[in-house]
Amino acid sequence: MSVFTIFTIFLRLGLTSFGGPVAHLGYFRTEFVENRGWFSEEDYADLVALCQFLPGPASSQVGFAIGYNKGGYLGAFAAFLGFTLPSMAIMMAFGYGIVSTEGQIDAGLLQGLKIVAVAIVAQAVWGMAKGLCTDGVTRTIAILSALFLLVSGLYYAQFIVLVFSGILSFLIYTRPNEEKDGGLKFPQPSSRKGFFFIGVFFFLLVGLPFVTQFKGSDLIQQFDSFFRSGALVFGGGHVVLPLLQYETVDSGWISKDVFLAGYGLAQAIPGPLFTFATYLGTVTGMGLSGWQGALFASVAIFLPGFLLVLGFLPYWDRLRVNPAVRHALKGVNASVVGLLLAALVTPVATTGLLTVLHAIMALIALALLTQFKLSPWIVVLGTALTGYLFL
Repeated sequence: MSVFTIFTIFLRLGLTSFGGPVAHLGYFRTEFVENRGWFSEEDYADLVALCQFLPGPASSQVGFAIGYNKGGYLGAFAAFLGFTLPSMAIMMAFGYGIVSTEGQIDAGLLQGLKIVAVAIVAQAVWGMAKGLCTDGVTRTIAILSALFLLVSGLYYAQFIVLVFSGILSFLIYTRPNEEKDGGLKFPQPSSRKGFFFIGVFFFLLVGLPFVTQFKGSDLIQQFDSFFRSGALVFGGGHVVLPLLQYETVDSGWISKDVFLAGYGLAQAIPGPLFTFATYLGTVTGMGLSGWQGALFASVAIFLPGFLLVLGFLPYWDRLRVNPAVRHALKGVNASVVGLLLAALVTPVATTGLLTVLHAIMALIALALLTQFKLSPWIVVLGTALTGYLFL
């Protein structure tokens, strides 16, 4: 299949795929399983399971793997570019708008975006908790993870939580899971290439912080920050919020208000939530900014997830039936819920809910999302407009 055809198919999906990572996977299934017949239900489910198992933007990773299947490495890049380009363009334009006004956007509009961010993150926490915290052990891991993240202040707190939660879960869950027959039936990289991509991932993840300390380069630090954020995200795009908040707000690159305004807008547009990094790269005061910073940050945050997909594809059939991997993943997923819960408390709620009226607006937005099933972009725009008119 031509690279251009792959690009146009994913460009259409990038223009119309509202609703976040889970919704994106539904769009992909309709397009590539039902309409085009490129994959069987089993093959598609296996591919989704792999991308859910790995850190990174799951829906973008699935699209990347589909493009690789149909067009090799160029096809993978075309799929990523088509699916991501529309949201990147919108987030970059919004970033330029923030820069041109020196961050002085209307206070009511800004507050509306911060309020709706509370509702969006609360919905994500609740939805993930129902699916990932299904017993006392996983609920305890989630709560303890959140408490540790709120009080520790350690530089690598997120990484520590993920690792120790995985170890604890493995030690507690001792019953082996049933093995599953069959596997991915489309072309995969060779084991040697897979080992190379995994090696590059860990080399950058471990090596970049040391190079940053040794060289003191703003560019290397900027790339390291976004790469590490993309490398430690389990469970979907919303989980990138606390990681990026630590890297950009806590380090003084941008203000909380500017950060949450961009995050609020990211909920209202189609495509992957990881393009929030495109916005941050545009407005950051560290290293590159403007369109150069937008592209730099986007490459850095998406790269680790794609390296891992290419790296683990040859080994997935063996990994997914390994009881140790399955047991550890339960704890990792539970700690992801705790990570997002900590972000909901601070900075999202502490910055967005300053009065009783703000709290009422957030509850209304949450009800519209969860009870009335309105599309996120409608709720985001409605709350932002309400803030502009009445706050």
